[in-house]
Amino acid sequence: MQSSLKTERLLIEPLTLSDNNFILELLNTEGWIKFIGQRNINSTADATAYIQKIIDNTNTTYWAVKLKGTQTTIGVVTLIKRDYLEHHDIDFAFLSQFANKGYAYEAASAFLKYVMSSFKFSTILATTVPENSSSIKLLKKLGLEFAKEIETDGEVLWVYSNP
Repeated sequence: MQSSLKTERLLIEPLTLSDNNFILELLNTEGWIKFIGQRNINSTADATAYIQKIIDNTNTTYWAVKLKGTQTTIGVVTLIKRDYLEHHDIDFAFLSQFANKGYAYEAASAFLKYVMSSFKFSTILATTVPENSSSIKLLKKLGLEFAKEIETDGEVLWVYSNP
């Protein structure tokens, strides 16, 4: 696996244990809790353990998205093979102060191209709750199309797929 991706404004690299302060902040944002769920990450120790669990899971890959100039971590892009989906799922989450600046599209687009070419996937999926209009807008901009609605753990998810 490549060690990093670069775009015009961003550096995208695998999440490491040193990203624990960022993960603590991200997982406690209103958007994460509302659209992804409460993870009960309340300290840097919790965040470090959460990251270690991600690193140890061969079905889960998280990459940190950083501003090139300052190295400030602003979000994550992920690739996950979920038990309830037939293909890998690409996702993203960003701190709210970096929303509506094109960073999520820039990072997710580069990551999606990398994943599709490196792993030779013919199909990639993305899931979101129907209420997450920002995520849906970005998925469509990335070229993904609504495929189906599923229910898992009592939650309705919309599944998007590349055509």
